[in-house]
Amino acid sequence: MATVIKVDNLSKAYQLGYFGTGTLSNDLKRYWAKTLGKEDPFLKIGEINDRSTKGESDIVWSLKDINFEIEQGDAVGIIGRNGAGKSTLLKILSRITAPTTGSVKIKGRVSSLLEVGTGFHAELSGRENIYLNGAILGMRKKEIDRRFDEIVDFSGVERYIDTPVKRYSSGMYVRLAFAVAAHLESEILIVDEVLAVGDAEFQKKCLGKMNDVTRGQGRTVLFVSHNMGSIQQLCTKGLLLQHGLVKNSGVLKPVITDYLSGNVNNSYFESDEDNTYFKRVAFKDDDGNRAAAFVYNKNINIAFKLRMIETVADLTLSFILKNQYEDNLTSHHFLLTGNKNDEINIEAVIPAGFILPGNYKLEAVLHIPNVLFIEKLPFYLDFRIDDSGSIHSSYVQNNLGHMALPVKWAKV
Repeated sequence: MATVIKVDNLSKAYQLGYFGTGTLSNDLKRYWAKTLGKEDPFLKIGEINDRSTKGESDIVWSLKDINFEIEQGDAVGIIGRNGAGKSTLLKILSRITAPTTGSVKIKGRVSSLLEVGTGFHAELSGRENIYLNGAILGMRKKEIDRRFDEIVDFSGVERYIDTPVKRYSSGMYVRLAFAVAAHLESEILIVDEVLAVGDAEFQKKCLGKMNDVTRGQGRTVLFVSHNMGSIQQLCTKGLLLQHGLVKNSGVLKPVITDYLSGNVNNSYFESDEDNTYFKRVAFKDDDGNRAAAFVYNKNINIAFKLRMIETVADLTLSFILKNQYEDNLTSHHFLLTGNKNDEINIEAVIPAGFILPGNYKLEAVLHIPNVLFIEKLPFYLDFRIDDSGSIHSSYVQNNLGHMALPVKWAKV
């Protein structure tokens, strides 16, 4: 297979705060270095983008010394935690922004969908935006005419095709934008996490289309998602970014395993910041001890310590249970009552035998349902269920799901 994307020593630095070095003499040094074609001397003090540390420099390397190659027909899942540099990489590959150092060589036309309505003009109709996007991608009018009906049919917005897109809902926007990007005849398709905007039916439809694009048409797809199920369904190769560096790449399964293993050991959260509601969240066993692993026949206790920054009516604490691929499994909600500066301690108990053995994650959120988002934990909390010799241990190699329903069996 021919190489269609080659990235050599790619780096991207961003200046935090105001532009400039802070002094006229240092600004002149930077200008003189640029004039002579030399590297900016102040980039040398830049730091990698590790948001778990405070940092000392005003220059952050969103990407640092990235190297990889992608061959024609590859479906590559680009994964990593928030802030790892995924979207920055896609913007450079899409030629939206330029790298600070290094080079990118791309063979073929690139079609990208990085956010809802990328490349759309709000005042133009859906029909006009299809032709506008096609022209931007270098398509001739005859080529767009040939695919037009297919694009409109896939998007499901035929009734509104002559309406200005500024009147579209976000779901309609992303439907049309994806349909244009996927159907116009570019050799490389780049898709960021925008599919999360669409409904479940449309997401399934999009994944099916991207499968057709890679396996049926031999086009190359780069796909960023936090949904490991979607990544596994679509992609054959993976690229794991961490703090702007390539941590792993190649065959998909080991890359995903590396990513998931890097997300473990976050079984406890504590904050002493004044402006946060969440003060502590921890898993505990029945004896009140902190734990990250539980046996199948034991309760899982989740202890929350909160401080009310403001008095908020209808404030609700929700937790969402996820599998190891970060798919939502179930959720539960608790209506809080309290006044400003009150300290609230709550414990939720997931009963024994409810969750099947495996690795799981917990997301915790404070919100007013369907009205206002207040706060959520900065990362998922990890925990594990170990088998205790239950009947499920006989099926260790099988996918039995995640929940044990309270089914009552009876001979009749």
